[in-house]
Amino acid sequence: MTQPSPTRLQGPWLVWLVGLLVYMLAVFHRSSLGVAGLAATDRFDISAAQLATFTMLQLLVYAGMQIPVGLLVDRFGSRSVLLVGTTLLTLAQVGFALATTYPLALLARAFVGVGDAMTFICVLRLVSSWFPVRRIPLVTQLTGTLGQLGAVAAAVPMTWALGHLGWTRAYLLAASFGVVLAVAAYFSLHDAPTARNLRGARLSFAAVRASLAASWAHPGTRLGFWMHFTTQFSATVMALLWGYPFFVRGEGRSAAVAGLLLTLLVVAIMVSGPVLGWLVGAHPWHRSTMVLTIVSSIVTVWTVVLLWPGNAPLPLLVLLTLVVGVGGPASMIGFDLGRTSNPPERFASASGIINQGGFCASLVLVVVIGLVLDWRTPGASVAYTPSAFRWAMSAQYALWGLGLLQIWRYRRRTRRVVSRDELTAVARGH
Repeated sequence: MTQPSPTRLQGPWLVWLVGLLVYMLAVFHRSSLGVAGLAATDRFDISAAQLATFTMLQLLVYAGMQIPVGLLVDRFGSRSVLLVGTTLLTLAQVGFALATTYPLALLARAFVGVGDAMTFICVLRLVSSWFPVRRIPLVTQLTGTLGQLGAVAAAVPMTWALGHLGWTRAYLLAASFGVVLAVAAYFSLHDAPTARNLRGARLSFAAVRASLAASWAHPGTRLGFWMHFTTQFSATVMALLWGYPFFVRGEGRSAAVAGLLLTLLVVAIMVSGPVLGWLVGAHPWHRSTMVLTIVSSIVTVWTVVLLWPGNAPLPLLVLLTLVVGVGGPASMIGFDLGRTSNPPERFASASGIINQGGFCASLVLVVVIGLVLDWRTPGASVAYTPSAFRWAMSAQYALWGLGLLQIWRYRRRTRRVVSRDELTAVARGH
């Protein structure tokens, strides 16, 4: 009996849906500690600084794993790496559920970061393999946007589970979803319409070095890196750590208003993502112009807020969260540069390089803002003043300046390379 081809068993939208659900699960596990902070301090008898270490460690591991994961995807295919990532996520959450000491809990969260890092790049590779070229930017944006629903699911449902089931059973329940999705991924995913598994060249040291060097050598990859670097960090830092304190202590808003503003940030991310995806698909030659326009808008609104005498009015803060939120989906444009600048066998490793940009910038900014706040606050107090926050948030300008300079620099180089390649193709009669 003839083996049915993958295209007869499933289409691109089913493959994407299963990959998207795995990515949503990764975001869910990544965010699940956000509503369990107080429970974690009681369970492990830790301080606030030790609690923050969970998040910092997880992000450091995530950022550090991007290039290795990209190389693994190019070598073993999206399906295999995604299955391993889902398994690691599940086992790590089981370990976190059962951990009773701080070191074991840290180890578990580190492996959550490893599993998390093995999802998004895999889904991007599946999208590029299964969808027509014109539709890839839109589906990529939908992936990043809808994936954030995992963070929403980690809020109210996880809060309920912790309150009614307790720590261990709540996290074991969360881990059980990974088993279901691993089974679904095993039977549903194919690396390409014509192949269940695609394998690349062996990962010798020389091959790894050559692949990374070739990806980084193309100015389009570097342009994508700096796009990701420049657009993402303001939204990430606001949502991850410093947005709530800034609104409450820096701008004198109530806890309820600060929560509403951060909710609007998520809304801006989810609404603008598909719009940007459509624009990139329709106008691929203007991707860097879109990024420059968005970053310039973010810088302008932040400048008005920071220079405003006294507390900024609420409509201006609403505008700030909406404009900053667009920066999250704008970072995804960098991946489209990586896709069009590299052959398919190097797409994942190029995506890994690009994906480091925004997370490295975010980690630097998180630390610098904390250092500046401590510097501008007398003694050992944590009663940060509006003036201290203005100084701290101004640290963003150094990153914006560096990023904009590099975007302008590499977009010129990329355009020269593309023009040269087109002339070569015409000369060869292609």
